[in-house]
Amino acid sequence: MALLLLLILPLMGAALLGITGAHRRAPEVNAAFSLGTLLAACGLAVRVIRHGDLLLGREQFFIDPFNVFLVTLTAFVGLTTALFSRPYMRIELDHGRLTPGKLRLYHSMYQLFMFTMLLALTTNNMGLMWVAMEGATLSTVLLVTLYRTPASLEAGWKYFILCGVGIAQALFGTVLLYVAAEKVLGSQGVTALLWTHLDAVKSQLEPTVLALAFVFLLVGYGTKVGLVPLHNWLPDAHAEGPTPISAVLSGLLLNVALYTVVRSKVLVEGSVHSQLPSRLLMGFGLVSVVVAALLLWRQRDIKRLFAYSSIEHMGIATFAFGMGGPIANFAALLHMTVHSLTKSSIFFTAGHAAQNAGTQAMDRIRGLITLSPTVGWGLMLGSLAILGVPPFGVFTSEFLILTTAMRTQPWATPILLAALAVAFAAIFSKVQPMVFGETTGRPLPHAPALLPVFTHLAIVLLLGLYIPHYLADWYRAAAHLIGG
Repeated sequence: MALLLLLILPLMGAALLGITGAHRRAPEVNAAFSLGTLLAACGLAVRVIRHGDLLLGREQFFIDPFNVFLVTLTAFVGLTTALFSRPYMRIELDHGRLTPGKLRLYHSMYQLFMFTMLLALTTNNMGLMWVAMEGATLSTVLLVTLYRTPASLEAGWKYFILCGVGIAQALFGTVLLYVAAEKVLGSQGVTALLWTHLDAVKSQLEPTVLALAFVFLLVGYGTKVGLVPLHNWLPDAHAEGPTPISAVLSGLLLNVALYTVVRSKVLVEGSVHSQLPSRLLMGFGLVSVVVAALLLWRQRDIKRLFAYSSIEHMGIATFAFGMGGPIANFAALLHMTVHSLTKSSIFFTAGHAAQNAGTQAMDRIRGLITLSPTVGWGLMLGSLAILGVPPFGVFTSEFLILTTAMRTQPWATPILLAALAVAFAAIFSKVQPMVFGETTGRPLPHAPALLPVFTHLAIVLLLGLYIPHYLADWYRAAAHLIGG
């Protein structure tokens, strides 16, 4: 029942809001559906805690410690973003940047995006996972282009073309996976693509075919992760779309895309018995960290700045999954969690800061601590958290990743440290004058939605000081499942 509600509620929300999304109560309806989705996710998590792995829907859906915490995280960020979007989108409507029709499209596509994310996380079928990721692309293209400005349309087309080409590569990788599975499992139709079936026979799958499949899957889904050099769509999409969409793109879509890569890695490593998948992940991850850190210095737009920061942090998590082992995998999962919470909170404050100043240009956003103290402190604390300042959770995950690299991949440690130092200097030097500089801008016509900001940051702080035992158990079980 919990899984059914988890998937049905956002789908029903998309349909209902597609009809009534322009109504003045639509933001509350959007938040109500998101709350129901979170409650269903919590119910599913309780079932996994009590009963272990769950196979549901004639084995078409599979819930284990790896995806259940991501499901809960996705539903939670979905709810807080829906709450943030209520005053934010009202201001956009009042300023004439949106029309009631566009607001209806926003609410409907938001719920459809949540459905595709949750479907990709819970499905046991690698083919259906691909369909869900393609659905996420189509729904978010409409959200990125919501303002219909030349820049947003260009960003939407770039997103559609690059991610469309990427997802086509992932489709070819999925076909190769099916070809290898059919020789072992026989002609079982789509059941040959069930992850649990493939995992049971992964040592019997043809290594050459699996290695080739992983290259296509990594390139395909890695495009949606934003790994360099497949990242060009990401900064434009973040900068030109509505701020709530920037928050869920960084906080949710990148996590789910990386999840699909890691699921594929588990199968391929069990077949090829080599370090190829790990080396590819480490290579793509390290290049992403370095390139993103350098590009941070060139940014003038606040949302583009933190978009490149997302590329950097997904590179860190990808590198950790490439190293493998219980500690690195644990740290990568923790990093995905704290990055999702921190980056979404940063985009919340960045959105309000841009509305204060009437622009996203950082050199025209100044004195937030005076004009709107809560927005200013939210942006500063979020920036310190994402830069890995203790005792926030990002420091904990990065510390674990760096110490593991010192032991297993010592050649990469100075590169990571240098990139993190460059990123720290770039972001801090740009955020500090925005918060403490001479006051510019104007007061917001509505009170900002800052409860989600400080809720996220409080959780990130807690995870830096203490990880609840049930969450630590999930991480350990998931880390063991991933192996490496």
